[in-house]
Amino acid sequence: MRVEGMFKAGDCVNCSDNTGNVFARGLTKYSSADVDRIKGLKTSQIAPVLGHKDYDEVIHRDDLVLL
Repeated sequence: MRVEGMFKAGDCVNCSDNTGNVFARGLTKYSSADVDRIKGLKTSQIAPVLGHKDYDEVIHRDDLVLL
């Protein structure tokens, strides 16, 4: 997984596969800088890395649209 571009919490972002095909769009709960720091971590590891954990997921399923 990689993070491309800059975005802030609440922005609509594209989710794409390794070939660049966009398969979903969603509202992110974390900024691009925070996502880059927590990607691949377990939920319990977010707070120690960021100093806070406002949400368990980057994009909640209620805020996600599959294309």
